Amino acid sequence: MAALPALFALATSLLWGLADFGGGLLTRRAPALTVVVGSQAIAAVAIGAIVVATGGWSEAGPRLWFAFAAGLVGPVALLCFYEALALGPMGVVSPLATLSVAVPVGVGLFLGERPGLFQVAGIATAVTGVVLAGGPQLGGAAVQRRAIVLTLVSALGFGTVYALIAEASTTVTGLFLGLFVQRLTSVVVGGAVLFVSVRRGTPALPAGGFPWGSLPALAFVGIADAAANGTYSFAAQRGPVTVVAVLASLYPVVTALAARGVLRERLRAIQAAGAGLALVGTLLLATG
Repeated sequence: MAALPALFALATSLLWGLADFGGGLLTRRAPALTVVVGSQAIAAVAIGAIVVATGGWSEAGPRLWFAFAAGLVGPVALLCFYEALALGPMGVVSPLATLSVAVPVGVGLFLGERPGLFQVAGIATAVTGVVLAGGPQLGGAAVQRRAIVLTLVSALGFGTVYALIAEASTTVTGLFLGLFVQRLTSVVVGGAVLFVSVRRGTPALPAGGFPWGSLPALAFVGIADAAANGTYSFAAQRGPVTVVAVLASLYPVVTALAARGVLRERLRAIQAAGAGLALVGTLLLATG
């Protein structure tokens, strides 16, 4: 596999891992839907400015329907995932969400991609490492069924978004426009759901009002998530999707390390072993 797609796929993992960590923390302070809409709105404004500056409007075409569809699915996936993270435990939710990789990998296989022996070994090793790096609680308290269902729904949604956004554009400026359309659609859909939710009596803000102190974190989560979609699309268009999708799915390792660095959570032995396996799998994929 060429170095550039692998590099962008790994950058996707970094961005998604940090965005998920931040989103999970924010959802413990504010309703998940508010976090989704707020972060996506900030990202839409930022990407919109880039589209204007680069003249991305000239790239408008039929491929934007893929971005529009991704924008419809994305808010549902994010909402389910953030609520699942808030329910916890993150050590189960985060690695389970990597089942999303099955969608783009399945698409790649359907389109005729056939990974080599080293890449097959790398895929198996990396996926195993990701699951272990999340720190599966094999002997801990039972996980709520609601958290499992929400995570599986989010995984299906994320996988669908990956497959759709990879088809949204074939140029860099067109990709910016596609990301803008995706985010704008997400904001409209999420905003409509939030409006209905408020009308039914569900508060949109925490008891203390809008958490202005969390605004930078909201911006980071939204922009990092949008950037990850961009780097994934770039990688998927230049490398085999069956490999790129797996490399991009290493984000639970990043989430676990972020929890270790920021929250001072201690990595368990199984998590450290998982991180090591993920690294070995990455090397096999990148060199296969």
